[in-house]
Amino acid sequence: MTSGKIENKLYWSTAILGLVLDQCSKYLAVQYLKGMRSLPLIDGVFHFTYATNTGAAFSLFSGQIDWLKWVSMIVSLGLVAFGLFSKNLNRWEQVGYGCILAGAAGNGIDRFVAGYVVDFIDVRIIRFAIFNIADVCINIGLACLAIAILSIGKSSTKS
Repeated sequence: MTSGKIENKLYWSTAILGLVLDQCSKYLAVQYLKGMRSLPLIDGVFHFTYATNTGAAFSLFSGQIDWLKWVSMIVSLGLVAFGLFSKNLNRWEQVGYGCILAGAAGNGIDRFVAGYVVDFIDVRIIRFAIFNIADVCINIGLACLAIAILSIGKSSTKS
């Protein structure tokens, strides 16, 4: 931060918005989906299905919640420091890193508070894992960073 001006406004607003959407959607999933088999929005294609995960993506490292919660915290704190000290991030980088911070923090909060991550988005047409908004944020963030890398590569070849 310099002279009272907030740097990386898009980074912080993306991170906060993603985290709020993630935590609110998980709260709603616990309140309305827990104990329910599944809520089809488009039967056989897209459902809301309550599930818990003590691992990482695709249940990797299942049951390793103690280790994973600290990884989530370290990644989140690293991204907070990165956001505070980085200068000249372009829009793609700000959205990308902000989304990844939202996802890491959202799933990290679950791991610390509940001992598992709440998942509820069930895309059945492609037989995909059940996931949550934090997972979506991480994937959007990675896509934005890929675009940022490709954009930087394109602009440097024009000079």
